[in-house]
Amino acid sequence: MKLKIAKLPGDGIGPEVVEQAVKAVDAVCRRFGHEATYSFGYVGAVAIDHCGDPYPDETHAICMDSDAVLFGAVGDPRFDNDPTAKVRPEQGLLAIRKKLGLFANLRPVETFKSLVGKSPLKTELVDGADFLCVRELTGGMYFGDRGRKDGGDTAFDTCIYSRFEIERILSLAFDYAMRRRRHLTVVDKANILETSRLWRQIAREMAPKYPEVEVDYMYVDNAAMQLIRCPKAFDVIVTENTFGDILTDEASCISGSMGLLASASVGAHTSLFEPIHGSYPQAAGKNIANPVAAILSAAMMFEYSFGLMEEGAAIRKAVSASIDKGIVTEDLAAGGKAYSTSEVGDWIAAAIES
Repeated sequence: MKLKIAKLPGDGIGPEVVEQAVKAVDAVCRRFGHEATYSFGYVGAVAIDHCGDPYPDETHAICMDSDAVLFGAVGDPRFDNDPTAKVRPEQGLLAIRKKLGLFANLRPVETFKSLVGKSPLKTELVDGADFLCVRELTGGMYFGDRGRKDGGDTAFDTCIYSRFEIERILSLAFDYAMRRRRHLTVVDKANILETSRLWRQIAREMAPKYPEVEVDYMYVDNAAMQLIRCPKAFDVIVTENTFGDILTDEASCISGSMGLLASASVGAHTSLFEPIHGSYPQAAGKNIANPVAAILSAAMMFEYSFGLMEEGAAIRKAVSASIDKGIVTEDLAAGGKAYSTSEVGDWIAAAIES
């Protein structure tokens, strides 16, 4: 199979971890007889520096012409520390989601046997945790009207959701629950927010269409507590944009490191695959960042975009082997030998081929 992949490394550690993901993709192609071609695009702060736009039209054209997008990260302290900046790197990622129609972010959370002791939570709580977070991506406060008034002393962000937006993300979540353990948790704040009441209303309307799925409803504050208290109680979690952003980052502590969690953003056009960690500018260029999340994002790409399940499994098997053998970066080394980003990537690529 010929695979056309848009490569958008972005900022910070993005280029380093995407490079390791590409090594894994190329190893899979050599082993299984596929051919991958890559088209580079600017995004984020590097795109602002290059042409003043965090998601240039040229990059969008590359994404639209590709079968899948491998994405690194966006973000730069120059913009974080300037509240007056009108153009920001993160606007590039929001633009990608909007223009490609990527309305759903899928973040699987699972544990590695050899790493359960690395989690800040007790081993008996996290061992065996395995759930999927489905986050709505193109609505809510991230895309609602925002601004300042009263001479800049009052700020507002508007959260808006339509029935169409809610129905399509809930439909996807129900479908994934049917493929898994048939348990769906709808997370909202329906005791306070009108948008959440609409989410819950529509979820209750749709639930009878999926009689095999057990549906429960949870306020976001309780969900945040239960993710830590009993993560094994969850199967599929679905929620709106802002809540999903916060909860999925919280869930990263279950596996022991944010550097282990991959994600897929799917929708109308080309799907995008990215690690959930940010640009981590403090580590940029030091060859110390954990590339596993980016490499596992490549595994999701084979599975979700191309339907190549054996190829995705080959990456996952190699990643598990690297962790079991202690071929890990400093965030997981815990006093043992820490390997560099590129060394971990090289080891995993070699393991895929062998």
